[in-house]
Parts: sequence; structure tokens; C-alpha cells
Amino acid sequence: MVKLAIIGGYGQVGQEFQKHISHENLVLLSHEQIEVCDLESVNSVLTGIDVDVVINLAAFHNTDQCETEKEKAFLVNSIGAYNVAKVSQDLNKKVVYFSTDYVYGLDSERDKPYLEIDEIAPLNIYGASKSAGEMMVRTLNKNHLIIRTSSLYGALTSKKGWTFPEMIYSKASKGEPLKVVNDQVMSPTYTNELVSVLIEFLKIDATGTIHIAGGGQCSWYEFACETLRLLNIDYEIESVSSSVFPTKAERPKYSVLSSVFFENFNVCPMSNWKEALKRYLIEKGELVQ
Repeated sequence: MVKLAIIGGYGQVGQEFQKHISHENLVLLSHEQIEVCDLESVNSVLTGIDVDVVINLAAFHNTDQCETEKEKAFLVNSIGAYNVAKVSQDLNKKVVYFSTDYVYGLDSERDKPYLEIDEIAPLNIYGASKSAGEMMVRTLNKNHLIIRTSSLYGALTSKKGWTFPEMIYSKASKGEPLKVVNDQVMSPTYTNELVSVLIEFLKIDATGTIHIAGGGQCSWYEFACETLRLLNIDYEIESVSSSVFPTKAERPKYSVLSSVFFENFNVCPMSNWKEALKRYLIEKGELVQ
């Protein structure tokens, strides 16, 4: 198995690698250990470790804050991507850059999943900064793998301290009102499966841009309803327009991801989002198998 360095290794996705990769083949790097915005920091840290692949999970991904902190968004998501890709190339290491479904969304009439060959067209600063990061990676390191994914949730929570399903069943159990948007359609992605599939692509040394996201599609309202259905919780969720929750950043109405590469590379496709959600609830101990 190849040896991996995970920049942002203690975040929601980074920690998942510990379930799949042995300790001796894994180096987790925190923000305190490596600063992607500083080329000297990246060079110093990556030069000092013996790995084959550098996975860059460092990101400024608070979508609304990106609108008001544009410089920081491009510094972390674009210049940071430049620094990691450049140093990885100099050290002859493969680089993996995590991107997002938000590189799409400008086409408000879209109703079919995006494939890797579709032209990107972001409608917010976060998506634009990640698009720029993708271009940096492609330009600087030919041995690259760019992963676009979507709407992450997993047993290991993010900095928010909760995942969307957790928030839904927590509010329902407390009897709090639930209003969930019905006009944003996406591909919920279970981080455990995301990492497992990425490892399969690394084993065959895949390069290029690949969409790894949950199978099928749903609105956030449908995602919430399925969560409570699986938990056998009878609780009313109000279906509302996104206009009920005005935000600084505009979200895509449709950002479903699909891929042509799973079949081409003989990698098992991602599970349907309903099946993945069930496995997540079992892993969390909320649902008995």
C-alpha cells in the first residue's frame, strides 16, 4: 500500500483514513504542523516525511464567510493548492486535491447530473476559489488526482460539531421545529465510503479529475425525511424554499455529481444515498443492524 500524508488530517474526512490505512502508512498533518499558504512551510514539512502521495484537505469552506473574506478564500483554496502541488511535483509525489460540487451551479435550469467533462461554472466565491485551486493543481503537477465531492457527513463530525442527519434527529428528539429546504438538490456523501473508494483509485494510480459522491440525488428536505424514516421517528418536517433562509452566498439549485470513471477503472460505484445513510446511522449507533 502507498504511504499517504494527509494535510488537514484531523478534520472530518482526514480522520476517516485511520479506519482504512495502517498507522505506519499514514501521516496526519494538522494546521499547526503545516501552513499551506506558506510555501516554505509546505516545502519544509513535505521534504521531511517519507510518503508517496500527498492529500490536500486544507480548505476554507465556510461558504458564507468566503463571500466576505474573499482574500482568505483564494489564499487557502487556491494559493494553498498551488504550494502543495508545486512541492509535491518537486519531490516527485502524487498530489490529491479535494474539490467540491460548488464548482458548478451557475446553470439554474440544470436537471441532470454533472460529469467530469462538464464545464465548471461556480456561482459563489467558495466555488470560484476551489475552481482556481483545481487549475493550479493541474498546471503544476501532472501526477494529480482531483476529487470533487458533495454534502459530506460521517461518524466523525466536522468543526461544526454535528452533521446534517445528527442535527435533524437531535431537533426532532427535542421537539424543536424543523424547516428544511426543498429546492437544493445534491448528492449526500458518506465520508467513510468516500475515503474507501478514493483508496481504490489510488491503488490503481488513477490521475485526472473524478467525481466521488453518493449515488442518486435528493433535496435536503428528502434527506431529512429519510433520516427520520430510517430511525422510525414520526415527526413533521416543514418543506420550505431556500428563500426562507437568506444567506450571503448563493447555493446551487442543482449540483448532483455523477462519474464515468468507476466503470472505466472497474471500481465499485458509490452506494445509493439511502443505503449509505442507513450505514452511517448504524455506525453512529443510532440504528440497530
